Parts: sequence; C-alpha cells; structure tokens
Amino acid sequence: MQTPNERISTRRHRGFWAILVLVITANVGGPSAFADDSVNTGYFGGVAIMGYDPVAYFTEGKAMKGSEKFSYEWLGTPWHFANAKHREMFISEPMRYAPQYGGYCAGEVAFGSVTVNIDPEAFKIIEGKLYLTYDKGGANWFAAHAAEAVSKADNNWPKIAANLERDQYH
Repeated sequence: MQTPNERISTRRHRGFWAILVLVITANVGGPSAFADDSVNTGYFGGVAIMGYDPVAYFTEGKAMKGSEKFSYEWLGTPWHFANAKHREMFISEPMRYAPQYGGYCAGEVAFGSVTVNIDPEAFKIIEGKLYLTYDKGGANWFAAHAAEAVSKADNNWPKIAANLERDQYH
C-alpha cells in the first residue's frame, strides 16, 4: 500500500508522461497537427480565402475583404468577415457559405490536382455553392462546363483532401 506522498508522486509522474506524449504527438505532426489542411489559407497569412468574406459573395454578389475584427475560427482556420452580421450568418450555416473544395481552385480539383494560388475575385456561385478559381478565365470555364466540372471535382475532392492531410501538396 502506498503512502499519501507516494500516491501524489505517482499522480505527478503520470501527469508528466501524459503531457510529454501530447507534446511529442503535436511536434511529430508538425504545424498542421491541430489544423485542417483541407482549408486553403494560401502561401502566406494563414487565413481562409486570403481574408475575404465568404458571406459577401452571396449577399453582395462580389468579393469583399474581411477584417480581423470580425474573425471566426472554423475547421482550425480563421475566417474574416466584412461585418458582424456576416460573421453571425457564417457561424449559423458555415457549409452554406464556405467555398467548395476548401477554397482551392475548383478547376484544378476537377482535373484531379490542386493549386494553392487562387484569386478571391475569380469566383462563381453555381446552384447556391461558391467556387473559387485561380483566375477569372478559370471561373468562366468552370461555370461554362459546370455540370461536368462539378461532377469531376466532387469525385476528385475526397482523394485530394486526403492527400492534403498528408501534406503531399504542401
């Protein structure tokens, strides 16, 4: 039977090992251990859609820069909004407003690949869903071939997302 001091020492020892395992696990996984790599944050900045407001595409019909002042973290990634109302709309229905394919270029996903570079102003809303592309020409192509492009991209996305999680494309 352990003395009270031995029980305290054992608890501290267990706590130390639990923390050590957590720290090692986080470091082995690298910076993405707690982040969802299937959300495109671009090469710099670490913010979804390069800081553009995903709700504005639907409410304003155009790309609008968001603000850190109206930020919300979803899927381990900060999202910026132009105002508090847009942030609240997103919080209540993020899947309605978030871009398809994690904000990666929809055209590239349709072709089975991915590019981190997107132009937040190159977008199309098709059947109530937001698609971002590399450039405005890509957005026009995607919209002109929407049925085929969306079908292909939807089929390719699970594999691409899994590869992103393994950092194959980063």
